[in-house]
Amino acid sequence: MIEKLEEFLPLISKPARYVGGEVNGLGKDWASARARMALAFPDLYEIGMSHLGLKILYHIINANPSYLAERVFAPWPDMEKEMRQRKIPLYSLESFHPLGEFDIVGFSLQYEMNYTNVINMLDLASIPKLGAERGEKDPFVIAGGPCSLNPEPMADFFDALVIGEAEEVILRLLEAFAEFKQQGRRRQELLDDWAGVEGVYVPSLYEPRYEGKRFCGITPKRRAPERVKRLWIKDLDAAPFPTAPPVSFVEAVHDRFIVEIMRGCSRGCRFCHAGMTYRPVRERSLETVCRLVEEGLAKTGYETITLASLSSTDYSNIEKLVGRLSCELAERHVSIALPSLRLDSFSIAIADRIQEVRKSGFTFAPEAATDRLRRVINKDYTEGEMFRSLESALEAGWDVFKLYFMVGLPTETDDDLAAIAALVEKIRALGRKARGNRFRANVSVSAFIPKAHTPFQWENMVGEDALRGKYSAITSRVRSRDVKLNWREPILCLLEALLARGDRRVGNVVYEAWRAGARFDGWSSELRVDAWRTAMTSCGADFGQVTDFAYRPEDSLPWDHVETGVTRSYLIQELEKSRSEQFTADCREQCLGCGVCGHVDLSH
Repeated sequence: MIEKLEEFLPLISKPARYVGGEVNGLGKDWASARARMALAFPDLYEIGMSHLGLKILYHIINANPSYLAERVFAPWPDMEKEMRQRKIPLYSLESFHPLGEFDIVGFSLQYEMNYTNVINMLDLASIPKLGAERGEKDPFVIAGGPCSLNPEPMADFFDALVIGEAEEVILRLLEAFAEFKQQGRRRQELLDDWAGVEGVYVPSLYEPRYEGKRFCGITPKRRAPERVKRLWIKDLDAAPFPTAPPVSFVEAVHDRFIVEIMRGCSRGCRFCHAGMTYRPVRERSLETVCRLVEEGLAKTGYETITLASLSSTDYSNIEKLVGRLSCELAERHVSIALPSLRLDSFSIAIADRIQEVRKSGFTFAPEAATDRLRRVINKDYTEGEMFRSLESALEAGWDVFKLYFMVGLPTETDDDLAAIAALVEKIRALGRKARGNRFRANVSVSAFIPKAHTPFQWENMVGEDALRGKYSAITSRVRSRDVKLNWREPILCLLEALLARGDRRVGNVVYEAWRAGARFDGWSSELRVDAWRTAMTSCGADFGQVTDFAYRPEDSLPWDHVETGVTRSYLIQELEKSRSEQFTADCREQCLGCGVCGHVDLSH
C-alpha cells in the first residue's frame, strides 16, 4: 500500500492528509485486537481532525487493550481520482488496512450535506452501500452524531445507529461484537442483540408506513423497542477525555487543544437543534478542566486552548476559570479561546481578559433584527442591550465584528428584513465613530432551516426564489465598503432541510445524487446542483416537501421513534408561545418542565 501511495502522493494537494504517523497517533497490534473499528469522518482531514467527538471515541476505544480504533477521512476529489484509477481501496491512517478488513466502520454524522460522502467512502472501500446487501464477511457499518437523531434519510445505509452520546455505549457494542465473533454466530443475531441495547437503533428492524406521499409512522419488528431512547453522559467529570489526541500535520480548522467545559445549553432558542437535543446542561468542575488543560498542553505542544461548549460564558465558574488559566498560561505564551459567547457586557469583559495581546474578530449572532422576531425565536436581549454591549466591545478594542442573521424565520415580515439592513448600518456607524477606518463588519445571512426535535420542527421554510428575494432586500440596502455581506446559497439550504426532515425515502435521493457525481456538498466549490436536481427528478422528490407540505402537531413525524427526553407537549407549547411572541426563561433559572431532567441524575 505505502509503495503505491509514494508513486502519486507528491502530485496531489496536501498529501499529508493521507499518510498518518502524527504525534500521538496510535498503532496497536492488529492481530491481537478482539474488535477492530474504523472511525470514519465523511469530510476532509482538516475538518475531522478538529472534531472533538472523534478524538473522544479514539481515546476510549484505544485505552481498552482488547480493542483497536483507527481513523479514516473522506479523500478530496484529486485523491479519489488517483485511488480509483490505481484501484487503491480506502484505508485507515494508522495501519493502512483497507476499510473492508475492519470489523466495524463507524461514521460520524455531523452535517447533512456530508451524506453523499458516506456513500462515496463505502464505495471506495468496496463495502456494499446498503445494509441489506451486506453479507457475513462484510464489516458492520454504524453511525452516530447529531444527525442520527433523525436517522431515517440514511437508515438504509447503516446496520445500526447510536442515538445520543456514544461514550456511554461504544465499548458495550464492541464487546457484543467480540462475543459474536468468538461464538461464530450469524450477522442478524448481533443486530438483534444490538437492538436490545439502550440508545441503539437498528433500522432493518423497523418498517416505515406511508399513505401516498404522506409518512404515517414506523412499526418495529420482532423484539425491537417501539421508541429508541437517547443516551446521556451523566457526569462529565467522570467521563473519559483525550489529553493526547493525534496532532495533525496539516493545519486543522481548529488547530488547538480543545477542552469541553460544559455540555448542553439552557437558553431554549426555538430553532436550535443542539440547544434542544443536548439538554440538560452538565459541567466539568474547575479542577478537572484545569487538569485537562495542563495534561493536554504537555502532550500536544499546542499554543492555544479552546474552552468549548454551546455557550461558554454560561459556565458557572467561567470568571474563576479564565482568571486562573490566564495567570498560569500568559507567561508560557499560550492563548485562550472562547468560541461561543453571548452578546452581553459580561461576555465581552471575559473575552477582553483573554485577548489582551491581540483582538481577533468579535462574533455575535442576533439572528433577527427586531425585538419582536427575537421574542419569536426566544433570543433574550433587546436592541438597546445589544448596542450597550457593542459599545463595550468597541471600547475594549475590537475592530472587526462578525454578525449572523437568519431569513425566512416563522412570522417574518418585510419590516423584519429591512431591519437587518438598518441594524447593520447602525452598527457600522457606531463602529466607525469609535474605531475609525479600522472598523470592519462581516455579515453572514442564512435561511432558517427547520430541524427535528425543536419547537420549529413543524414549520416550513421559504422557497428558492423567495429566499433570493429576501437576500436581495438586504443587500440592496447595505452598500458600505467596510461591510462585507455573504449568504448561503438557497439551494444548499433547501437540500439541508430536505435531508434534515426527510423520511427513509429521502435516502434514494442521496444515493442517486451520489451516482450523478455529488461529493462534498457542503463545499460551495464542489456542490453539484445538477446532480441533486437530477436525483430529485428521478426519485419523484421536490422541495415542496419542506416549503409547501406542513406537518401538523398531531402528525406522525419520521423521527418520532427517537426519544430525546424533551417531550412533544413541551415542543408544542414552545411553538405556541412563539406564535404569541412570548419569551421563555433560561431553564437554569427555573425548571420549565421540558421532561429531559427526569432522564439524567443531576445531583452532582
